[in-house]
Amino acid sequence: MTVDDTGSGADADGRVDPPPVSAPLDRGDPQGAAESGEDPLALRLEGLILGAERRYTPFQAARTAGVSMELATRFWRAMGFADVGQAKAFTEADVLALRRLAGLVEAGLLSEAMAVQVARSTGQTTARLAGWQMDSFLEGLTEPPEPGMSRTEVTYPIIELLLPELEEFLVYVWRRQLAASAGRVVQAGDDEEMVDRRLAVGFADLVGFTRLTRRMEEEELGELVEAFETTAADLVAARGGRLIKTLGDEVLYSADDAGVAAEIALLLIETMANDETMPELRVGMAFGTVTTRMGDVFGTTVNLASRLTSIAPRDAVLVDSAFAEELIRSGEAPASEAEAAEAAAKAEKEGEEPPTYRFALQPMWQRPVRGLGVVEPWLLTRRDSSPA
Repeated sequence: MTVDDTGSGADADGRVDPPPVSAPLDRGDPQGAAESGEDPLALRLEGLILGAERRYTPFQAARTAGVSMELATRFWRAMGFADVGQAKAFTEADVLALRRLAGLVEAGLLSEAMAVQVARSTGQTTARLAGWQMDSFLEGLTEPPEPGMSRTEVTYPIIELLLPELEEFLVYVWRRQLAASAGRVVQAGDDEEMVDRRLAVGFADLVGFTRLTRRMEEEELGELVEAFETTAADLVAARGGRLIKTLGDEVLYSADDAGVAAEIALLLIETMANDETMPELRVGMAFGTVTTRMGDVFGTTVNLASRLTSIAPRDAVLVDSAFAEELIRSGEAPASEAEAAEAAAKAEKEGEEPPTYRFALQPMWQRPVRGLGVVEPWLLTRRDSSPA
């Protein structure tokens, strides 16, 4: 692709006035930054992290990469960067990244819309990661070791030491996650199942979190949320589920198997109940077709799981009828206690081992749920006192 100069705003004298484009706010050439009052250390940190100096305006970067300003603007904004006008804000690395992404479009490997989605999903995910690392991880490591030293004076050498290790670890985790995701795609029954799949979806929600925010100090509240998210993430991963996202007082997870999702839900309830510092928990789950986009899940099944969470009793798990049917079909739960007793008596009479069930299901009163009509929730419990 080539730059379309006719669309970049040339005036009567032939000078080009391209539209503003997105990039990090703190970028700009060092001299211009000094004039605008930018911190020299911030510029040094930027150079260390990016590994390159500022050389290009947005228009120059687009032209050097061989892409149109329109496409460059879409990519940069999708990555979540703020407008900087036409200051020299971009490096060789920015140009190379832009060229690579546009090259995937030119080669027909990605559509333009898909390339923008790649930029957006990557930008959103890494922005949260980078923010967490600076706010939590690096903050703890850059306490001034001696009186009179500022945090900024310690930050540069710390980042210089950590940067290569963190970069290698990030690539490693990404490759591991990509391998796991690719494996799930290969195991899908057909092409449609890659996007629209039958999954178990669960929401776990801390009870009374809004009241807690009024009573607790900010630092205490942050520690509680971090402990909840960490515990939930560990349990979901260890039992074979996938953590979709965390929302402070709520986590969303999924699993291919209803039995796995049920075990995770009950373990979450049990684990939180044994922690006196944690509020009570409630979980809602549904089973059905789910649409996956950019690592998130959407659809009626997800909405139903969310609604069930809002009506679930404290320290309890509610599931929809499709979830209950899936547990019954797979032999994880009996249709009723009467059926379980009948099956056990029959097995004993014939000298066989009685069927074993991990879970019990109790039908609850049907009730209208906003936007989804009348639903029949089932209370999910464990049939024995010990976790599976």
